[in-house]
Amino acid sequence: MIDPVEALKKHTSASIPMPTVIPGNTPIYQKATDAGHRTLWVVFVIMLLSSIAFYIMAFRVPVQKRMFHILTSFITTFATLSYYAMAVGDGVGQNKIVIKHTQKHFPDTFDTIYREVYWARYVDWSLTTPLLLLDLCLLAGLNGASILVAIVADVIMILTGLFAAFTVEESPKWGWYAMACIAYLVVIYQLALNGRATAKQKDSKTATFFAAIGGFTLLLWTVYPIIWGIADGSRNIDVNAEIIAYAVLDILAKPVFGFWLLFTHDNFASSASIDGFWANGLGKEGTLRIGDDDEGA
Repeated sequence: MIDPVEALKKHTSASIPMPTVIPGNTPIYQKATDAGHRTLWVVFVIMLLSSIAFYIMAFRVPVQKRMFHILTSFITTFATLSYYAMAVGDGVGQNKIVIKHTQKHFPDTFDTIYREVYWARYVDWSLTTPLLLLDLCLLAGLNGASILVAIVADVIMILTGLFAAFTVEESPKWGWYAMACIAYLVVIYQLALNGRATAKQKDSKTATFFAAIGGFTLLLWTVYPIIWGIADGSRNIDVNAEIIAYAVLDILAKPVFGFWLLFTHDNFASSASIDGFWANGLGKEGTLRIGDDDEGA
């Protein structure tokens, strides 16, 4: 017969295995897979072909009428370089995020997340969005002061978004995000209010076209911060979904925008024609003279 006292002693003296792994200490890597990489290559090809098409369209019109063609060609050219950099892995970094989980009766645990951040995308946006804004501002006929304010606000918006993407702590990240949204409101004010009011002073076709393409652009640009918020911000979607979402937006905001702008504007009877320095360079009075002999010296 088994003595219950001895059985209890053996049970209590038996070694109880302790967990050797603390939950939450295994790093989490969020990176693109084949679907994301293929998307980057597809968009690279689309941007490249669009750039070639825009340059061909530019050469088919007189230099006096090439301003919108050249600006739009530069937009997709920079995007081509950016998407090539991201596709080959040269335009990507990692952001380390540490999330603390406070437990009432147990030690705190931490989640360490390494998420890919495509910094080449922000370089792209810092160059292409000012050019795109310049397209719209010149179409509307905005004055130089308003154009400068819109472009500076746009650059601030992109830079603060970049800072937010690489910020480790959650509170500063959303602080940068809030600054970017405030800067975007300035861009909206310049285009939706000042730009539309100025365009109405031109012919009806230009005013209607600006309202359509400007509204289309602002609608797309409003989706960008939403994608950022659920991707880099809260990490609710994976990197592949982030790449695909931005790819769709970039295609609409650059090649589609460009073809719409150039085909429509070229059909206007009163399309912009710029002479002077743009078409002819510096005149005789403004050229630099090198090696001229000055008898009176």
